[in-house]
Amino acid sequence: MDDAPLIAGVELGGTKCVLILAKGPDAILERVELPTRKPEETLAAIEGVIDSWRGFQALGIASFGPISIDRRAADYGHITSTPKPGWRGTDVARRLGSRYGVPTGFDTDVVGAALGEARWGAAAGLSDLAYITVGTGVGVGLVAHGRPVDGLTHGELGHVRPVRMAGDEWTGSCPYHGACVEGLAAGPAIAARTGMAGADVPPDHPVWATVTHALAQLLHTITLTGVPRRIVLGGGVMIGNQFLFPQIRAALRHSLGGYVALPEVEDVDAFVVPPSLGNNAGPLGAIVLGEQALART
Repeated sequence: MDDAPLIAGVELGGTKCVLILAKGPDAILERVELPTRKPEETLAAIEGVIDSWRGFQALGIASFGPISIDRRAADYGHITSTPKPGWRGTDVARRLGSRYGVPTGFDTDVVGAALGEARWGAAAGLSDLAYITVGTGVGVGLVAHGRPVDGLTHGELGHVRPVRMAGDEWTGSCPYHGACVEGLAAGPAIAARTGMAGADVPPDHPVWATVTHALAQLLHTITLTGVPRRIVLGGGVMIGNQFLFPQIRAALRHSLGGYVALPEVEDVDAFVVPPSLGNNAGPLGAIVLGEQALART
């Protein structure tokens, strides 16, 4: 760890930002949490913290999205079509990168969490995985050969339209796609269907069957990409309702029907797992993004 570069990491979340100055989970020099408010106020507060740090060799930013990650695009480093008020079109990566003059990595917060879990967490030692967060939204970060899977833009697999559970005709809560996975399984969808926050919905409530079915369809799709050797399933909905894990594993096994006859997939208890880095998955993933940016120079 002593030979690892010192990186400044920023997890820019929808409700809070986590900033860390670190070489890894066992060498975190500073960790600061800030509320996410209006863009200028939030970015100025981030700069106020990082301005006081010395000696970091790169910067990594794991941001809520959607974001522009194509370095050739005019809006690279910006937040794009987010529904978060005031943030659409906000420049994040170019602003911070130019301020500190160090190599800067920029990707989604869920990709950051995937990279963190791959390096130090529930998928440690595996270079190919998927990280799914189920909370206020549903996001997916795919990592192959140790790097994010992207091209024109980052993945938005939380918005795929799943096969619907028989008899379920609810229109869904996603403002863009209605009954996509996010519109059926995210926290706001659960609240819309039950009138309760997910943490208050009892385990025997029928809404969990629809949530399980939608998430199993998402896992089915991700498994068939051929990328993940493990799927890490986190976010507030999952972590607050651990009883969902065996249900989702069973539904995934049933949905796949034995088609992917590989031991890594058939051992579904080891294939679909909870995260192990907790609230540090995203910030530590930002450290990995900074490392990767530094390696490209």
